[in-house]
Amino acid sequence: MTDTQTLDEAAVQAYLSKHLDGFKGPMEVTKFQGGQSNPTFMLKTPSHSYVLRRKPPGVLLKSAHAVDREFRVQKALEGSDVPVSKMHLLCEDDSVIGSMFYIMDHVQGRNFNDPSMPDLTNADRGAVITEMNRVLAALHSVDIDAVGLSDYGPAGNYFERQIGRWSKQYRASETDKIPAMDELMDALAGNQPADDGQRTLVHGDYRIDNMIFDATSTDCRAVLDWELSTIGHPFADLAAVIMQWQLPAGSEGRGMGGLDRASLGLPSNEEFIAEYCARRGLNGIDNFGYYIGFTFFRMAAIVQGVLKRALDGNASNPERAMKVGAFVPVFAQHGLDALKRG
Repeated sequence: MTDTQTLDEAAVQAYLSKHLDGFKGPMEVTKFQGGQSNPTFMLKTPSHSYVLRRKPPGVLLKSAHAVDREFRVQKALEGSDVPVSKMHLLCEDDSVIGSMFYIMDHVQGRNFNDPSMPDLTNADRGAVITEMNRVLAALHSVDIDAVGLSDYGPAGNYFERQIGRWSKQYRASETDKIPAMDELMDALAGNQPADDGQRTLVHGDYRIDNMIFDATSTDCRAVLDWELSTIGHPFADLAAVIMQWQLPAGSEGRGMGGLDRASLGLPSNEEFIAEYCARRGLNGIDNFGYYIGFTFFRMAAIVQGVLKRALDGNASNPERAMKVGAFVPVFAQHGLDALKRG
């Protein structure tokens, strides 16, 4: 079993003392329990708080856990309309702690695991979702040439590329045959929409629990967890938001399924999509069900990888990994249903 729960604190402190300007111990280390992919730790010193995010040690799927890409994209977005944490350094020397890692600022604020935000007023709920919409449109409006990210993803049809990639990842981590997943992969591959030429920076896992909001206002202070970011099609990010909202309400499902959103000051799917389109000057989106089906497929493939790492003893949060792993067939079925609705 590979230990992802601890960190060689002495090695980290020695490295940062040498390579990070202004760093001065002693250092108190705490592991964040959220997230399933790259183990993440708070490094608290008397004068500053940092976050260390590392690639898990051990045998990993090819191209997964690319913390160097996370570092690069957030560094490129510094000073843009997309709020990100300040990046300090990337260590690519595996000999320091056993795997690559990077250091960024710890961003103070609040995080919402439940998108219905039960502790907020209706006005603040609506304002948070409006800010979420603004940041998403800003992300897809980034000039990738100007910020040096034009080569951050390959050319060609994004959905074709992603379906191929995640199908391979899914097969590599498959533990049981799931007929709905097989059917979904075939349906997505055979019914791709025509390429409309949109090529933007995409986050890949854009949802409210990957955002830090100001402690006293509804402003977003940082978008987190950029592991799946690339150059691709913006509708995948937009569909990921709508996909999450279809899941069961509460902090476990992290969706809004079954809620009366209007009574809570929250927008409908259609209202959120319309606001996004207005921000980007688009005249609506055809066949949005395809994009929803795609995001459910990708989530199922990701969760299958989480389950496989848990079974292999290589998960960041093993207990939660086993729980979420049970949802792979559920996500696959939701994806098929979305495709059929169109």
